[in-house]
Amino acid sequence: MTAARRLTIEVVTSGATRAPGLSRWLASVAPARARGAMTVAIVPDGRVQQLNRRYRGKNVPTDVLSFPSDEPGYLGDVVIAAGVARRQAADGGHSFQHELRVLALHGLLHLLGYDHERDGGRMARVEAQLRRRGGLREGLIERHR
Repeated sequence: MTAARRLTIEVVTSGATRAPGLSRWLASVAPARARGAMTVAIVPDGRVQQLNRRYRGKNVPTDVLSFPSDEPGYLGDVVIAAGVARRQAADGGHSFQHELRVLALHGLLHLLGYDHERDGGRMARVEAQLRRRGGLREGLIERHR
């Protein structure tokens, strides 16, 4: 079974934002246990701020939020703030598409139950391995250490 068949990813964008190849890339680096379907939505910062306020009690935009699903066969939704991602890409000296990969991978790992704030480095180790597989030099967790 190929990576594309075990994990189905729908990428939804708004406005002029595009994410060519993000779905294919994420499916190719995803851990073997990532099976089913998920959505990656790339939305304006204001929408992410609303979601962050509602679900995390933080009234600021953040780069990525994950919403795991209890529905069988559906992992959940990853929501990425387009403006925050563009700024982080510029700050990091890489492309917007590269940043979308970093954020989508991080969000997927949260959908799979990883929690870098409580797991003693387990998520960081898995993310580092998958980043290497996908050609990313740095991940979100390393930036915040």
